[in-house]
Amino acid sequence: MSELTRIPAPQGVAAASQYNHVVLGTGRFVAIAGQLPLDEQGRLVGAGDAAAQANQVFENLRRCLAAAGATFDDVVKLTYYVTDMTHMPALRAARARYIPDDRLPAASAVQVAALVRPEFLMEVEAFAVVAP
Repeated sequence: MSELTRIPAPQGVAAASQYNHVVLGTGRFVAIAGQLPLDEQGRLVGAGDAAAQANQVFENLRRCLAAAGATFDDVVKLTYYVTDMTHMPALRAARARYIPDDRLPAASAVQVAALVRPEFLMEVEAFAVVAP
C-alpha cells in the first residue's frame, strides 16, 4: 500500500464540505480534489458568471498545486464538471492563462445535472506527477 500525505485546505482555498484538497502519494503523485468557485472566505465568486467562476477555479487549482510543491507544468490530467457545456469556452480561456497550449494535460469534460450547491456552474479536479 502506498504512503499518503493529506494536506488540508491550503491558505486561500476554502472547502465546501469535508475533504482534503490535496493528497500526495508515493512517487510524487498529486491528486487535487474538484475545485469550486469559492474565494478565501468560502464565498461564491461570480454568481451566474461562467468566466468569473472559471478564473477562481483555476486560481484555487494553482494554490492547491503550490501547496503540494507542484505547478501546472506537472498536471497530467484535468477533469471538468459543468452544469452546461456552454461553460466550456470560459473554462478553456481560464486554463489558457495558466497552461500553455504546448503543455496541455489529458482532460475529460462531463456535463452533470447539478454540483454540490446550485450556484456552482463548474468544478475541476487535477492530477499531477512531480519529479522526485
